[in-house]
Amino acid sequence: MLQVEINAPDGTQRLVQVPDECIIGKGAENEIRLDSWRLGKEHARLFRTPAGVFVEDLGAFTGVSVNAERVESQHGPLSKDDLITIGPFKLRVAEIATATGVVQAASPTSRSTTAAYRNQLATEEIRASREFAERRQDEVRRAQAAALADPSVMRGRPSTSSTNSFALIVAPDPRRKELEFEWRKRIHSKLLETMDLRRQDVSSMTDDQLRKETLTLINRIMLEHDVDIPLALDRELLCKQVLNEAVGLGPLEELLDDESVTEIMVNRFDEIYIERNGRLQKHPLTFTGDRAVLGVIERIVAPLGRRIDESSPMVDARLKDGSRVNAIIAPLALKGPALTIRKFSKRKLDADDLVRFDAISPAMARFLDVCVSARKNIIVSGGTGSGKTTLLNILSNFIPPHERVITVEDAAELKLRHEHLISLESRPPNVEGKGAVHIRDLVKNTLRMRPDRIVVGECRGAEALDMLQAMNTGHEGSLTTLHANTPRDGLARLETMVLMAGMDLPLAAIREQICSAVDLVVQQSRFSCGSRKVTSITEVTGIESGKIQLQEIFKFVSKGYGNPAVPGTGKVQGYFSACGLVPTFYEDLRAAGADLDMTIFKPHGQEPSLDEDFLAHDQFQARK
Repeated sequence: MLQVEINAPDGTQRLVQVPDECIIGKGAENEIRLDSWRLGKEHARLFRTPAGVFVEDLGAFTGVSVNAERVESQHGPLSKDDLITIGPFKLRVAEIATATGVVQAASPTSRSTTAAYRNQLATEEIRASREFAERRQDEVRRAQAAALADPSVMRGRPSTSSTNSFALIVAPDPRRKELEFEWRKRIHSKLLETMDLRRQDVSSMTDDQLRKETLTLINRIMLEHDVDIPLALDRELLCKQVLNEAVGLGPLEELLDDESVTEIMVNRFDEIYIERNGRLQKHPLTFTGDRAVLGVIERIVAPLGRRIDESSPMVDARLKDGSRVNAIIAPLALKGPALTIRKFSKRKLDADDLVRFDAISPAMARFLDVCVSARKNIIVSGGTGSGKTTLLNILSNFIPPHERVITVEDAAELKLRHEHLISLESRPPNVEGKGAVHIRDLVKNTLRMRPDRIVVGECRGAEALDMLQAMNTGHEGSLTTLHANTPRDGLARLETMVLMAGMDLPLAAIREQICSAVDLVVQQSRFSCGSRKVTSITEVTGIESGKIQLQEIFKFVSKGYGNPAVPGTGKVQGYFSACGLVPTFYEDLRAAGADLDMTIFKPHGQEPSLDEDFLAHDQFQARK
């Protein structure tokens, strides 16, 4: 038994006797219950080993401290003078009853079982699961062999074979995951301690040298603890996980390699969500703690010259593959460091891919190709995650290769194929709050660089005025994006952003500027099923009675969700259609002698046949 002295924040003291292993927290079932909002349900653990009594942090946000030093994983053996701080409470192990012989473990039925007993249980459970899987596989093989030898044997029984091969999947064991996390955390903590004691200058090492040295240390640590590591755990996988967390991006390495994952969201160290096929789902992978998440953020932003600390707790950055990263830490992030990564396809998409994904119709793709080639100013409007940047990349590929293109972005994520290309990126202020270069400054400078086309990744503020001025001063064919739900909302937001420039312009003058600068608004939308589609292509026709006039050229007509012919699809159903209107500049182009297909503006009901649409698509591909 252990005797623990507890000092409450109101000055009261109490002495409690607890088992050799006990849980501390605000949960009613804990052996030591401490009532405070700063404590987790299961906050910490005290446990006796042959070496002495140890305290373990169970991952609560406020953590555990011993003698004013934060406990990363475990601390011990404790002395009677060691002061344990858990939230507003102070604890001392006042008296430790010396065990005679073997240290008594907690009862197998108790919540506070020893680590050795938990390892044993997990090993037995995993072994039993594997044995069941093997028996089931043997039964299936025998049944299939009997069916081949004598088909009458299987008459009246459910079929075990089909055109698809049979695969037995054993659900992941939560106990094994718990063990894996515990040992990953322990080895990672030991690794940091070892590297600190050696006083190694990791900053002077190359990436390969650092990974090699770290791998050597991890193997040495695992060899030292080889007897204690449960047999159920994959040592090679454990080593890889610790290595990735120490010098790589931790559990994110696996997710970044998975091409089906489009977005990664780390809410806290043990809470990771991903977007796959347009749907959000929680992923079982976790970090070992907040320190590990902070380490990953530092490794991302440091090579880019960015910083993140208490004075600057937010940062936008990018990975080597172009993926966009946003990070935010305490004191702004209350649950711990948060990280969001927007991945982009490793293969550069084109208009044919959008047609194949049913994100756009062949007629709409041909129309946008003509618009970009004819140097029309285009704004891509849409919500967060709707695919604006992807569409902007594809539209940029319609720009003739001989033209000089300059891109301006907050965090560089555009991937244009042009040879004559200059990419500019804004810069945040330094530690002293100086040296910031905003997008507006870059757009102004771009006008002095003799651009044929200006592509602004996203208009968010006063740079919208400079962008409009560029569109109106001989830089036709410029492209940009903004956040809005409809084309009209997009133009209204553009007005607001121009007002943010502080020029005190009248609203009528702003609308005249917008009307003369913007030719098309392409609306991109993301549906609740995860589908992304171009839902509208709208022309800005002029201004009348002080109001900007719009006419819709193409639209997506939604017919609800789910396809009755295919049960359980749940995807948005509908069709793309022209609105029967021909844009004014299209007539001008045809009058100038351009060979244009005017049949693309026929509404959906007037299209002669589906075969003709496919023929038009083939002609579009051949022309490209």
